Amino acid sequence: MRFYNYVILSAILFLFLSPALISAATGDVAAQFAAPGTCPTGLAFDGKYIWMADRKSDLIYKIDPADGSVKQTFNAPGYHIAGLTVEAECVWMLDVEEELIYRWNPENGVCEKAIYVPCQSPQGLAWDGKYLWVADYRQDRLFQISIEDGTTITDIPSPSRNPQGLTFDGRYLWVSDRYDDMIYMVYPENGNVILAFESPSKYARGLAYDGEYLWNVDYQSDSLYKIILDDEETFIQTDGKKQELEFTHQVRNYGPGELTSLDIYIALPKDLPFQKLLDTLEFNPQPIDFPSDQWDQKTAHYHFENVPAGEFITVSMTARVELYKTRFFIFPEKTGTLDDIPKSIKDMYLNDDTKYWVEDSYIQETARKVVGDETNPYWIARKLFNHVIDNIEYERVGGWNVAPTVLKRGTGSCSEYSFVYIALCRAAGLPARYAGSVVIRGDDASTDDVFHRWVEVYFPNYGWIPIDPSGGDSDRPAAQASAIGYLNNRFLITTLGGGGSEFLEWSYNSNEFWQCKGPCKIYGEHIGEWSPINETEEEK
Repeated sequence: MRFYNYVILSAILFLFLSPALISAATGDVAAQFAAPGTCPTGLAFDGKYIWMADRKSDLIYKIDPADGSVKQTFNAPGYHIAGLTVEAECVWMLDVEEELIYRWNPENGVCEKAIYVPCQSPQGLAWDGKYLWVADYRQDRLFQISIEDGTTITDIPSPSRNPQGLTFDGRYLWVSDRYDDMIYMVYPENGNVILAFESPSKYARGLAYDGEYLWNVDYQSDSLYKIILDDEETFIQTDGKKQELEFTHQVRNYGPGELTSLDIYIALPKDLPFQKLLDTLEFNPQPIDFPSDQWDQKTAHYHFENVPAGEFITVSMTARVELYKTRFFIFPEKTGTLDDIPKSIKDMYLNDDTKYWVEDSYIQETARKVVGDETNPYWIARKLFNHVIDNIEYERVGGWNVAPTVLKRGTGSCSEYSFVYIALCRAAGLPARYAGSVVIRGDDASTDDVFHRWVEVYFPNYGWIPIDPSGGDSDRPAAQASAIGYLNNRFLITTLGGGGSEFLEWSYNSNEFWQCKGPCKIYGEHIGEWSPINETEEEK
């Protein structure tokens, strides 16, 4: 009865999911089948069939990837098979109970070889054409080992804290994580996570690669998923959050003199892959005009004259927006070369400026040393990113120093991280700019008076990609990767700039200029107040 139900469910899922997906993206499920066992673990592909291990039944299933049907069933050579991978005509199987890896011949069912696992808590297993890879969830490492005797060749950090499944696609390792519910693409040379996406269900186990699609078996849903890896969509938007922001800029003249002239500029947000304006922006009071600076950043401009001592000037902008979790899927081999970057972009975003000091000998030499002979835009950006997070620690000490000073000092704020990273990218010939934002701090109803700035780098075939060196300054590869091509749904970008602005200077969100007659103590305050928009408010 169970097998009959399994076949019917597989057929229904296949008919429902198999038509070509519209606007499919990396991580989308192209097909789903019921797993033949209730405790699925390891997964592998032999060029024609999927192989799956089941812990409870101690069986190995040979599965047709076209419809999920079981073609053959075998007794496992051990009692806790957690990982599978295929090498030539044989299947390697990881037995976590015995801490052994078996080389098993499916033609005769003979275990031809057994080698010891060189780690304490092994899980996934992969074959890279020469060596095996084993994931260890206690040490958070991925081990490359010899099939001769299990000798460790090298090891790299695991993307996150609980690696489960492993597979190799000919260039990258893929790693599933059951706690993060994520699947990571990992560069095997150093463990850098290149891209990531949410796993189809909540307990991703075995992984396999069939030459085009990634396969994942999930322990919680008892399902087998066929996952799209590379498609035309370069990013996805999820978890839209509708919020109202009231941004207030207040200038206080404590006197005793008079402010003879006061100009306030508020940066205006616009539709981007990360955000959408739901209504027209509202202002109180109305600005006198809406000038744009040399970076095409539009602002709301206020002008006041003869502000006496003791008077406060308050202006505000209200924005109703939808914010998204936006994730780009960047494949380094698709980012072209620096020569593929449009001249108009280079002309604007390779120039020097007063915070960058791109032509400084220390910046130039650092960029040359870090980049070396690399020509791929992604890897230029990634090498410089790694250098910045390895050599700067986050510290808000007030003021924004120039890039060489910050890099030599080894500490900086988010803005100073950004100045250093932009300077290094431009020194290496890679266009870069900054994004400034107002941030939802914790609860959706919250206040922000700290704000946040990060970098955007231009990649051919992708455009401007967010890279946040201060946000990605972590020991974990997954956390580092979350700062490259990903933005959470708690940031409203108000400002995009290549350097100093005629209206905003080096500030973002807003700025002020004033002149006074006599001694004046002037205090400026900037506050973003967030409120969630509920369905009732939307209907109004």
